[in-house]
Order: sequence, then C-alpha cells, then structure tokens
Amino acid sequence: MSKTKRELLGWVKAIVIAILLAVIIRTFLFTSYEVRGESMLPTAHEGELFIVNKINYQFSEPNHDDLIVFHANPNEDYIKRVIGLPGDTVKVEDDVLYINDEPIDEPYLEEAKQGFATFTDNFDPVEVPDGHVFVMGDNRPSSLDSRRIGTVSEDQIVGKVDLRFWPISEFNYMGNK
Repeated sequence: MSKTKRELLGWVKAIVIAILLAVIIRTFLFTSYEVRGESMLPTAHEGELFIVNKINYQFSEPNHDDLIVFHANPNEDYIKRVIGLPGDTVKVEDDVLYINDEPIDEPYLEEAKQGFATFTDNFDPVEVPDGHVFVMGDNRPSSLDSRRIGTVSEDQIVGKVDLRFWPISEFNYMGNK
C-alpha cells in the first residue's frame, strides 16, 4: 500500500473514532442545554448554554437545590431547581418555602424577589412520591413547574446542570446555585 493511501486511511480512522467518541459522550455522559424562557431568572437567562451531566444520577440521587434538566413532554426539556425529594412534604405559606414543616432559606431568590409583595403564591402541602422530585423555577411568578405540572419522575431527568459555558463572560461551575 502506498504512503498516501496509508495516510488517508489513518485520517479516515481518526475521524471515525472522533465521531464515535462524540456520539458516545453526548449520548451517555454529557449534553448541552440552551435556556428558553424566564422561569429560572436570575440564575439562568434566555439563551445561556449549560453542560448537563447525564451520568451523575446513575450513581447518586438528586439533592435539594440541584439544578436539573428534565423531559417536560415529548418535545421540550425544562431546567428547574429540585425543591423536594421522595418522601418530602413541600408547601409555601406566606411566601416561605417549607420542606417537612421546616422553613427553607433560599438566598438564590433574593434578587428575583425585589419588587414583589408576594413572590410565591401559597399552595397546599404536596407529598413527593417515591421515584419523583418536586421542582420549581427561581422566577416563581413565571415558572411552569411542579406546582402546575406535578412532580417529576426520576426517569424524566436528563441530568444535573454542572457548568455554564455561554456566554463566556458568565462561564462558571453551577454546583448547588
């Protein structure tokens, strides 16, 4: 085989391997997500891009305050904050979130609450069933979340939001923000 053919074959192999790796990584490990709408303001803005860790919940369970992406319906994925875990009882009374009758501090809402007399409407206690989570957006007055769509099955969760990568000026690890 000539040197040119070997070199061409080497390039073809490298490209095929790179494509396979990209497909495997995107399918099983990580994916990107673009924010649509204002339900997570000020934490996440329209058009921002995040890396979603798809493998994290294969080895651990969601935690309170995790930012997750989940399949809301066959055509849409939503980004929301995990508020309640299986077995928790969640309610809001007088603009205070309670989990298992304990008031919860939500410092990530301080900026969003400015200018609102009541930021989160009261709702009756909801017990989170096994295999589900209760989610809410950080922009409570403008969020389609578990208060209206019900709890989210853990099977619907795409993954945990790990990293904001766009815009570059907002690049950061999200952790439990």
